[in-house]
Amino acid sequence: MVSVIELKGKGSEKLPMLKKADIQVNTGLNGLSWVLSWFAQLYDSRIPTSVWIRCQLALAEGFTNAVRHAHKGKPADLPVDIQVAVFAESLEIKIWDSGDPFDLEKKIKDISEKVDVHSPGGRGLKLIKDIADSISYERTADGRNCLSIVKNYSSCIDDRK
Repeated sequence: MVSVIELKGKGSEKLPMLKKADIQVNTGLNGLSWVLSWFAQLYDSRIPTSVWIRCQLALAEGFTNAVRHAHKGKPADLPVDIQVAVFAESLEIKIWDSGDPFDLEKKIKDISEKVDVHSPGGRGLKLIKDIADSISYERTADGRNCLSIVKNYSSCIDDRK
């Protein structure tokens, strides 16, 4: 199963990679602080602060969704793998989980139709979609799922809002 949602933004051409890093975290929401601390070390001054903060939020939502939903009821030592690649004008976040696959487009559509503003959760995928320029979700050959989040940005020094 492959779900791809292409949104606004540039084509698929990529500029040179500036940084790339991987982390593996055991299932559990207490791992979020490790993930965010690790992510902070990847910051590059060419990335506008507003873009960085939104990408941090998308990463946090993606990780917590993997823990809360994909790994619900699974062993605490089941890993969530994360990879971040920083390019001159885009940032790519990949999150792998070992849960059951689902239809990303359908799930986002369902979330959009059933928004409960009083609910403490349930809007993470919609939020990720709103932040990203493209997202995809696919089942990998090793039986895991990979959520890919791409955010394009201009590395203009004056755009630091």
